[in-house]
Amino acid sequence: MSAENIRIGVVLMNLGGPTSEDAVRPFLYHLFQDEDIIKLGGGKIQDLFANVISKFRAPDVAEDYKEINGCPKGCTGNKHCLNRQNQRVSNCCSPINGLTESQRRGLEKHFKKSMPDVTVKVYTCMRYWLPFAETTMEDMVEDGITHAVMMPLYPQFSWTTTGSSYRDWETKREKRFGDETPWKEFHVKNYHRNPNYLQAMNHRIDEALAEMDEETRKKTHLIFSAHGTPLLEVRSGDPYTVEIKETMEAIMEMRNYEEPYWLGYQSKVGPQKWTQPNTVDLVERHLEYGIKNFLMIPIAFVTDHIETLYELGVELVEDLEEEGYEFENISVMKGLNDHPLYIQALADEVLRKLEHELPELTSEQEPKKVSA
Repeated sequence: MSAENIRIGVVLMNLGGPTSEDAVRPFLYHLFQDEDIIKLGGGKIQDLFANVISKFRAPDVAEDYKEINGCPKGCTGNKHCLNRQNQRVSNCCSPINGLTESQRRGLEKHFKKSMPDVTVKVYTCMRYWLPFAETTMEDMVEDGITHAVMMPLYPQFSWTTTGSSYRDWETKREKRFGDETPWKEFHVKNYHRNPNYLQAMNHRIDEALAEMDEETRKKTHLIFSAHGTPLLEVRSGDPYTVEIKETMEAIMEMRNYEEPYWLGYQSKVGPQKWTQPNTVDLVERHLEYGIKNFLMIPIAFVTDHIETLYELGVELVEDLEEEGYEFENISVMKGLNDHPLYIQALADEVLRKLEHELPELTSEQEPKKVSA
């Protein structure tokens, strides 16, 4: 197949977030209906649980999103965002929507520059809000995509994140096309030790430390915080926690282990037992030992959203103050977002998946380590 007949589609898969106050409840419903996160067996029981818990939690969650509203001056999200289509300014929009769109544009721009003779289109597919898989597939059909690479915005694999997105995609794809999918499809499983991804993480850590005075910097402990996962998943062989630790150790090796560092887990949902230690408990334990300076590092989150900006940036501090803990400084590392090294890491992984299928196109595009 010649270059002019090849049309590559890269699908960035993320969890998504509500785009308005009215969207919070249906967003939560989709989240709690996911059998890969809340294991209630699906069906009517799962649906009832999702309906009840989303109705109960929506008002409080909406207030959290208002505090970190990502589009205060107008929509920055995907073309399928209802705010963009209706030219509406929302006071309750998750930053993940606009930031994922920035990642999409950054990657598409990267390929236009590095592979100018090949058509590469980059799409967004959200798991729990717009645009859903069906919409993304229709865009790909309209664009005549011949080769598709599924690119999760989750560096570490888990059945609750990447696995859930793939299962949903495959279900919708089979429903839409049956056995006649119009493109050849490839899946990136993980990239938790990609050199450019690790370098991007280190650059963001350096940026955060550079904002501190020298005395504060010397006393600061690094707290890596990952999204928790049910222990049931860990025991069944989910590699997520192992890959999180491998990422952390690789980052610290690059830093020559110069700072003290720790790992916690956040964002527990549902009644099951989840990975420990809890991030808040971990910080409290350090405070009780007299450590009062922390840099929170969202290790499993590549796009800033409620878990980074609110749970770590707002809620953590409020909870500690309410409990009477005294601290000197708690900073939160900025998410990778559209950092050029992270965009390069995504491009690396896409090209790896295509190197055997399209060797004549990818041979000159060897994954490489680039400077920020």
